[in-house]
Amino acid sequence: MQRTTPARRITTLVAMSAALLVPCTAAMAQADGSAAAEQGGWFRTDRLALFFMLAIVGAAIVAAILRARAGRPVKIRRMPALEAVDEAIGRATEMGRPVFFIPGIQDMTDIQTVAGVTILGRVARTAAEYDAKLEGPTSRSIVMSAARDTVQAALFAAGRPDTYDAGKINYITDEQFGYVAAVTGTMMRERPAACFYMGAFYAESLLFAENGNSIGAIQIAGTAEPSQLPFFVAACDYTLIGEEFFAASAYLSGEKVQLGSIQGQDFGKMIAMALIVVGVGLSTVAAIIPGEIGKFMTGFKDLIGG
Repeated sequence: MQRTTPARRITTLVAMSAALLVPCTAAMAQADGSAAAEQGGWFRTDRLALFFMLAIVGAAIVAAILRARAGRPVKIRRMPALEAVDEAIGRATEMGRPVFFIPGIQDMTDIQTVAGVTILGRVARTAAEYDAKLEGPTSRSIVMSAARDTVQAALFAAGRPDTYDAGKINYITDEQFGYVAAVTGTMMRERPAACFYMGAFYAESLLFAENGNSIGAIQIAGTAEPSQLPFFVAACDYTLIGEEFFAASAYLSGEKVQLGSIQGQDFGKMIAMALIVVGVGLSTVAAIIPGEIGKFMTGFKDLIGG
């Protein structure tokens, strides 16, 4: 029996989708032809470039996932901040001091909080394996519930369900600086050896990081807030910047679907960057060279979505 390759699967999927969509579209167009004519047709031809871009990126993501599932190696560059997780927790164990994990100040509706809670699972599992004490103060009740479930699942996976203590993952307050005051006060009293800041942070980022630095803790931060990254970079030992933060869960888990998805998205970003460079070049040529050549360059730039 001939083996089906990822490329052949994608081709088959596209062909089946076209076979289903074309008759349906034709029937709908025949039934509502007058309405379509009044609204200018079913498709906006000025956005064809965006359509093809989405199709290419989607195909790249599917192809990368299928390649990963087929056993092909998927390489992601080394992230020092995530490599240091074991070192930070091991140091806390040796010193007999706790590990603090702060998942930001936003609710679970924020994707940064979701990414932070995902990383919490890995930190909790490592802490269980090292027999380290983990604490996670939260500023939202729903985040507390999600964090408790995540920690409990991580302890079960590590074979240490008996060490689960729901009281260590607690809710403090929704008020921003009330939460900051409570957390920083606890940090000064308990003096954790490792502090993780993973989520959405605002004015409190420097307060957390400076307090952690003053007690000599290893600090690992991650956020997608551009305005807060300089403070974390200045005061923390390691920082996950922007998309590194969102890729962290795939990096830590090694799950093939997630790794393949990241690889496909990177391919789409490379295409986008190439189109930006081409569009800038064509705009420059069109501005410098008048006449028909300039018009041709401008038309081609508009075609590719520049």
